Amino acid sequence: MAEEIIPWVEKYRPKTLGELVGQDHVVKSIRHYLKEKNLPHLLFAGPAGTGKTTVALVIARNLYGENYRKNFLELNASDERGINVVRETIKDFARIKPFDTDFKIIFLDEADSLTMEAQQALRRTMEMFSRTTRFILSVNYSSKIIEPIQSRTVVFRFKPLYEKNIRKRLQEIAKSEKLKLKESGINAILYVSEGDIRKAINILQATSTLGKDIDEKAVYKIASRARPEEVKGMLSTALKGKFKEARSLLDKLLYDYGLSGEDVLLQAYRELLDLEIDESEKAKLLDLLGEFNFRIVEGANERIQLVSFLAYLSSFRKKEEKK
Repeated sequence: MAEEIIPWVEKYRPKTLGELVGQDHVVKSIRHYLKEKNLPHLLFAGPAGTGKTTVALVIARNLYGENYRKNFLELNASDERGINVVRETIKDFARIKPFDTDFKIIFLDEADSLTMEAQQALRRTMEMFSRTTRFILSVNYSSKIIEPIQSRTVVFRFKPLYEKNIRKRLQEIAKSEKLKLKESGINAILYVSEGDIRKAINILQATSTLGKDIDEKAVYKIASRARPEEVKGMLSTALKGKFKEARSLLDKLLYDYGLSGEDVLLQAYRELLDLEIDESEKAKLLDLLGEFNFRIVEGANERIQLVSFLAYLSSFRKKEEKK
């Protein structure tokens, strides 16, 4: 009964290297380290939901078995990002003698949230306890980690997962949970998740609450996303100079799907790239979209900015023809 209430993203998290998908270059190197029973300091860099935390947990399980928590400390640096977490929590754990093994592992998730002072302290700690402690740092942006730490680690770069990898995993989960996952439903999840397998699994679980049939309509409803063709239709209509019609389509996106202004612009960005217009025009429109996105992020009224964006699109062709 307890297993049934575990979130699917944890329930179906890979526990061995053989279960990992889409990061073959990382798996090959990690497999070698585990075979040698030795490990350097590691830095995992890449987008969210691509397997960084999972690989760290797989390493711990392989080295220490199911009781890996005795020699494995996991911290989320975005929660505790100051120098005190290094001076106290990390140092205290690093000082403790490893339990029936040669070294312990400290896993710092979202380490790019650490302050500069904390990173400088961590740099020294990594040197002092390197014989008994290995560090694994997980980051979205490796550029936010100071160079002295980067030079002390082996850097692995994780890439967004290919659609075929996510598709296969979703089909396996759907079969296990006795769901009827339709092709349109898979394609919708792939569109929304953008290579993030964690997001894909969470969307699948959320959509399953509406029923056993997982289709496009259910996915977009639960994910609060519009269909790509609806966003593309709004942009095309505006570019044809039909401002009122485009504004009506915008209202539908905002009220039917509950999208925020930034959500609309993010989807517009993806669909603008696929519009059949001249590349020079596309570049100008993307530059314009970036400007409106900046205004919304800075606190401008979403509704006014989105309507203004459509108004500009409606007059865009006329301006270009005059030039």
